[in-house]
Amino acid sequence: MQHASLTSHIHIHPKNKDKNQKQKQKANHMSSMSLWKRISSHADCEQRMAAYYNKKGLYDLRLCLAPWIEDRIMSEQITPNSTDQLEQVARRFNEDLQQKLLSTRASDQALKYRLVELCALIQRTPALELYTHLRSGLQKELQLATEKSVAVAAAGQSMPQNHYNMNNPVGMNGSYMDTGDMFGVPVPGTSPVNVGMSTNVMHNAPGNATPALMGMVPAKVELYDVHHRIVQGFNDFSACSEQLQALKRSFTYIYNANNAPDAEAVYKRLIEEKANVVLRLRRSYLYYEGLHDMVLMELKNWRRQQALAGNGAQFSENMLDDIQRCFEMLETFVTHLLAAVLEALNLQIMKDDSDLTGLREQIQISQKNLVCSAFIVDKQPPQVMKTNTRFAASVRWLLGSQLGIHINAPTVECIIMSELQSQRFVSRGTHADVTTGSLAGQSSGEIQNCSSTMEYQQSNQVFSASFRNMQLKKIKRAEKKGTESVMDEKFALLFYATATVNNYQIRVWTLSLPVVVIVHGNQEPQSWATITWDNAFADIVRDPFVVTDRVTWCQLSVALNTKFGSCTQRALTAENLEFLYEKLQRDSSIAGERNEYISWNQFCKEPLPERTFTFWEWFFAIMKLTKDHLLSMWKAGRITGFINKVKAQDDLMRATTGIGTFLLRFSDSELGGVTIAYVNESGLVTMLSPWTARDFQILNLADRIRDLEMLRCLHPTDVNVQPLDRDLAFGDFYTQRPEPTPRGDGYVPSTIRVQVRTSGDTCSISGTPHHPMQSPPQDSMSMGNYSPRSGIMVDNVPSVATTFYNMDDSDSDDSIVARALESYVNSTTPDDPVVAQISDIVKYNGYDNGQTATWTTPNRQNYSVPSNFNQMVPY
Repeated sequence: MQHASLTSHIHIHPKNKDKNQKQKQKANHMSSMSLWKRISSHADCEQRMAAYYNKKGLYDLRLCLAPWIEDRIMSEQITPNSTDQLEQVARRFNEDLQQKLLSTRASDQALKYRLVELCALIQRTPALELYTHLRSGLQKELQLATEKSVAVAAAGQSMPQNHYNMNNPVGMNGSYMDTGDMFGVPVPGTSPVNVGMSTNVMHNAPGNATPALMGMVPAKVELYDVHHRIVQGFNDFSACSEQLQALKRSFTYIYNANNAPDAEAVYKRLIEEKANVVLRLRRSYLYYEGLHDMVLMELKNWRRQQALAGNGAQFSENMLDDIQRCFEMLETFVTHLLAAVLEALNLQIMKDDSDLTGLREQIQISQKNLVCSAFIVDKQPPQVMKTNTRFAASVRWLLGSQLGIHINAPTVECIIMSELQSQRFVSRGTHADVTTGSLAGQSSGEIQNCSSTMEYQQSNQVFSASFRNMQLKKIKRAEKKGTESVMDEKFALLFYATATVNNYQIRVWTLSLPVVVIVHGNQEPQSWATITWDNAFADIVRDPFVVTDRVTWCQLSVALNTKFGSCTQRALTAENLEFLYEKLQRDSSIAGERNEYISWNQFCKEPLPERTFTFWEWFFAIMKLTKDHLLSMWKAGRITGFINKVKAQDDLMRATTGIGTFLLRFSDSELGGVTIAYVNESGLVTMLSPWTARDFQILNLADRIRDLEMLRCLHPTDVNVQPLDRDLAFGDFYTQRPEPTPRGDGYVPSTIRVQVRTSGDTCSISGTPHHPMQSPPQDSMSMGNYSPRSGIMVDNVPSVATTFYNMDDSDSDDSIVARALESYVNSTTPDDPVVAQISDIVKYNGYDNGQTATWTTPNRQNYSVPSNFNQMVPY
């Protein structure tokens, strides 16, 4: 029996019969262990590293995700002294780490709570601090592992070999890469290494050769372990195969011998040997089943990562090649196992071979399940699908040329199914009824160009079918219940095919990720809410397409951060996420209660307080605005964004840069709006009415900021960043305005500029000379938002002709001042801090009986308070 088809997939060391064979086998076993396993095998090393990780509370994290952390950090190549690159890598690592924790299945409730606690810890810890601490920890572990290995070598034992390394193969001479090379940064006692050479440089000189890698560098530690176990199981089965061949020779001898004197003894021995062979075959099958479950779990994890990628998470499609490798090795394993059982059945030593017959049936079912489970959607269709719009998808069979199916390649068909149809279909649990006739009545719509023939690519051994020009023409919807809408309804594409394997037909099918079908663009935001929630919080194994309606804030914050970061290319800060949490919690956060759970209704169904839109509609509109019009400025960190009015005012009032300091924040009151808050000439904060995408289609944000001369210094978006001069902050984003040139047709060229009215009584315009002028009508201002000078200018506050701040000592007529104050009070909310301050003056300065009180503003100007103010403002 030939085994080359399996062993050719992975390098196996040849057997060595010298006296050091056992030592080398032990060393090779150590080489397949993760770094942390080798550290934990030495109590002193484990104690030292536990103390190190506990400084940041990361010891449990190191234990929980040991292989993943090693795989991820060791595969990162960072240029020495490149702070920006390190910060980017740290942010990506932080996001992926949270996703990994959330996708980890907890075996008990205590572990589940601990995973949630770890997520919260990661969110509280700055990304760079977390990453550098773990990275330094791995360097320390490598040094400890090296010291232990050197001690082993000094004792006369052989050095472990890195016999399988997907990224950095060990050289022909068995040399090793230095630990500093692997990380791309220097370690103590070494010189900096050029990152471009870090994966190729080998050190052969004595004293430099270290066994630091020892099986740790492969990019897919878990899959490598599966590869290794499959080979080990197949080698064990090979011994059983040899025993079967010996049994076959003995059986042939007895069958052909006539009146052999030892026939009875040989016959008894054959019965015992066959029983042993059957036992070993069953053990091999049980071992195969365990391997099959492991590979299926890896494939399910890949599908889970594919769903998270729908929300913008990083996703490595190359991992599918390694999973295909496992499928091909398992297929070889089960094919040889089935052949051995059939061969054993041909040895009719006893009439009753029920054990072997049952084993044959089990193996045949397992082989069929393996073939069927290898049929997947590798390129998902768009999850928000608009009718009469072209889209693409592709399916892949992860067995390549193993079964010879590519010789007579099958045609793959596609239909669309509702959620209920998908549930019924999956509940059958069989592929036997998948025929064109049986599926004809189960489609929920009409798809054009819905068939494609599979093709085999010899260069990369990919066997797939591509659908490049599909189009959904019609859709059949189910009856809605309660408040359900068409944007809540999930569908899926079903891909199916029939192929011939070993002279019998096999039918396979697979479902896509859920899709929401829309007919108009205004249905898109709520549709993405449905898809985002499903992608983020669906279990790996579920009935289509059941998902929880309540998640922790830790889980949701990761999903929101991933979605926004992938769309705008800059992640949210801890302060941004805290602001979003407060917005979601609404009344409970005001009352001081912190509820860790967020419901589906809070997320996208219930309107925000005093608003006509939901949290998701507000968040999605901001995300779209940022992507379409503010992307470069958001990426450069020029937009604070997620900050409420009170905190924006407080930050600006505390700013040391004073008058003209400004920041940009997303509007709370208008969907997809951004507003400017700035310190005006009176030392108070003014907020302009929001601008939306419609405004930016006329003039972009940077040019609007350039036109407003009262904006002088950008307030930093981070405490570690210094304030920036306006033109320095936004100069790169200004558009060049052409010089006006005379026209030959007699028309005078014009330009569009932003103007904001800033003086209530003189109606002077920002950016123009300050001189008396008549008040123009409000609709005569060019793209301006009327903004009277006040302590806080809320969005869309009615204008007043004269405000309290414009009064000076010459205003002796209390009735005029009273009317001005009355107008101001009527244009603000009761909790306006300016009104509160004036009320305090009236109350505490003995202001009564027409006595005049004064109030000193931040710029040291004194203003009078009218005697009848106490009749207007209750206190």
